[in-house]
Amino acid sequence: MRKRRVPDLYRAPFPLYSIKVDPSTGLVITAGGGGASKTGIKNAVHFLDFHLVGENQYSTSLLHSHDTDTRATMNMAVANGVIAAGQDGTCCLLSYKRCRKTPDARDDEQQTSTRRRAGKGEKAEKDGTAGPGDVSNTVDETDQITVIGLTEVQSDLNPQDPLQKVVRFSPDMSLLLTGGTDGHIRVWEFPSLKKKFDFRAHEGEIEDLDISPGNKHLVTVGRDFSCSVWSGNQLAMGLKWNETMPHLDEKSYRYLACRFGKVEDQKDALRLYTVQIPHKRERKPLSCYLTKWDGKSFLPMLTSPCGTEVVSSLAVSDSGTFLGLGTVTGSVAIYIAFSLQKLYYVRESHGIVVTDLAFLPGSLKGRNIKGNNETTMLSVAVDSRCQLHAIPNRSKFGIIILQNKFLNYRPLTIDCWCIPQDISQSGWCCSSVALWSWR
Repeated sequence: MRKRRVPDLYRAPFPLYSIKVDPSTGLVITAGGGGASKTGIKNAVHFLDFHLVGENQYSTSLLHSHDTDTRATMNMAVANGVIAAGQDGTCCLLSYKRCRKTPDARDDEQQTSTRRRAGKGEKAEKDGTAGPGDVSNTVDETDQITVIGLTEVQSDLNPQDPLQKVVRFSPDMSLLLTGGTDGHIRVWEFPSLKKKFDFRAHEGEIEDLDISPGNKHLVTVGRDFSCSVWSGNQLAMGLKWNETMPHLDEKSYRYLACRFGKVEDQKDALRLYTVQIPHKRERKPLSCYLTKWDGKSFLPMLTSPCGTEVVSSLAVSDSGTFLGLGTVTGSVAIYIAFSLQKLYYVRESHGIVVTDLAFLPGSLKGRNIKGNNETTMLSVAVDSRCQLHAIPNRSKFGIIILQNKFLNYRPLTIDCWCIPQDISQSGWCCSSVALWSWR
């Protein structure tokens, strides 16, 4: 059957490496570029206006392109009108603001003068209609983005090829954290940028990091097969995802990514999600794995295979209900965080490696942007495309009465989603995942 692709939401004139959504401004921010090579491919940060058109269709428009000279932005964090952009071995801080541009007083005077000089326009104005030569007195308001470079800090000191690989703001915006190819974690107080910690966390490159709410624990992932939990700059413990899977050799897999996530309807609960990928390519491809951990005790709760395509990116929805995965072959998947079961999958949706994913928040500036969808996720890739992936709202199958001496006819509801197999080949299927929950 002919392979289908998800329609492109936006296409940039350069490879895309990062995407973030700012709910306070309603902006989708993408970044990338061709780097320092003289190929004519520019380096820039794009600010996109995102709209829901109709019930389930979306449109984007480019509001502003911020040129980053010879440095491509490979990773970034966004919070409260500030972008922390990883460019080579530095972290560049930018502030941005969205505002309405309106004509000034001189423009209004010129418009009024022009209207008065139009003889037929005067008569038409009395009649309440616009005649030939008349200039409308409607104020033209357009959105514009102002970007200001704040400062930059050296975030990687690799003497051969310095490269920042990950950056995060702490949830309370009091800390800025970076990791790079020199294996060091660097933590700055924000916004003063006074360095708080600088310590070697891994032998070799840092792949990913995340920090828990309250800044209690920092989790780091390195290419040295380890995933570590830190309290400040002190090692608290190392995670062992394969302890419950003794048939897997310890050095056959390495950690790729880590993310903390909330637990829906459980205010005090916290989860940590990690991705493990094969360390070497085999003739027969090995499966990648997703692991869910208790975010406070760091005990493994569930590990599940997630396909033989090598995972390249991980995202967690704001509610903690969904996980997003992108692969090096361009495929995109959405999983249920509770069960680690695949809910959505598009094979090779992008033409090449998926570099970043971002779930949309429930609303942007108070506007519902999910439409009739349970969740919506954006993906970007080296193929310069930005795509949108949506899960339709779950359906209620009504109330089921169960007679049991313990339940005593208590009502139970079932939340169901239809699960696509490979929608790029066979569309949506009729099978479903049922999440049983008391109401």
